[in-house]
Amino acid sequence: MHIGCPKEIKPQEFRVGLTPNAAREAVAHGHTVTMEAGAGVGAGFTDADYADAGAQMVGTAAEVFAAADMIVKVKEPQAIERKMLREGQILFTYLHLAPDPEQTHDLIASGATCIAYETVTDDRGGLPLLAPMSEVAGRLAPQVGAWTLQKANGGRGVLMGGVPGVGPAKVVVIGGGVVGTHAAKIAAGMGSDVTVLDRSLPRLRYLDDVFGGQFKTSYASAGNTIELVREADLVVGAVLIPGAAAPKLISRAQLSEMKPGAALVDVAIDQGGCFETSKATTHQDPIYDVDGIMHYCVANMPGAVARTSTIALGNATMPFMLALADKGWRQACEDDPHLLNGLNVHAGKLTYFAVGKALGIDVLSPQLALKA
Repeated sequence: MHIGCPKEIKPQEFRVGLTPNAAREAVAHGHTVTMEAGAGVGAGFTDADYADAGAQMVGTAAEVFAAADMIVKVKEPQAIERKMLREGQILFTYLHLAPDPEQTHDLIASGATCIAYETVTDDRGGLPLLAPMSEVAGRLAPQVGAWTLQKANGGRGVLMGGVPGVGPAKVVVIGGGVVGTHAAKIAAGMGSDVTVLDRSLPRLRYLDDVFGGQFKTSYASAGNTIELVREADLVVGAVLIPGAAAPKLISRAQLSEMKPGAALVDVAIDQGGCFETSKATTHQDPIYDVDGIMHYCVANMPGAVARTSTIALGNATMPFMLALADKGWRQACEDDPHLLNGLNVHAGKLTYFAVGKALGIDVLSPQLALKA
């Protein structure tokens, strides 16, 4: 198979879809790899690194899209990239379609087969291609939250760990999954007073057993949530429904009950955000104020630590990428139902039910798409 990897063009996105090691593995499997020149520079990989791995280098994204049977990326294809997709081509990347009708319709119109990292599953019910970025974003959330809380950035001017004689910041993490757990660990490590909210009692028991000495847990009822949010200096939104739009957990009206200058970090912004007042921002202009509450809603948080993120993502995606290349998408998805769960669009049809429900689009069962 001919595998292509263009340079990411979303603002302030420095990650790259293929590492040199992934390119080397693909070439060793007998595939051709074409990279756009400069694609890996933001993550610290030179064109020479890719050439040494056996990849071909070309000057433009158009050349990559024209040559490749499969496009491997990080972020969802931008409008100019979607125009270059063609019928029968495979797209393997993050898509986050539920809050993005424009992208969804463009991908359906392209006729391409689009497999989304964020909906590929594993036999433990996890999301193995989302997990590494969730780990990165979770660990980043207290770091960027601490920055947002600084007075010069509009925040309350509260130090996460406090100092002797002055209490630490109160941090509420809504969601006890991968993002929430990593956010809580880092926030607690910074010396903050941390509470994690979740609706799963088994998950709360697990967190209490493993991290009981580091942070507190609480049940995420509506009343309990707002009571804790009222007292919080920093709230991290870390709730995910795979492939679907994130639920809105804090309304605009409730912002008035929070402390002036408190910070909200919405890690669910890729799926539409879990605060009513959330809107996607970039690393270039990451924060904004609504009713005195500072919002950090960068849609590609892991892009800030592009090298760590690229290597972590590459480690997770490489086995699936090789399966798609070695077997073709049909056989690979037939052999692995977890990879089939990643199929979001095929041959002009939407194939992921949560996206169809969110956008009001008819859905073709992925099992039927295999036979189409």
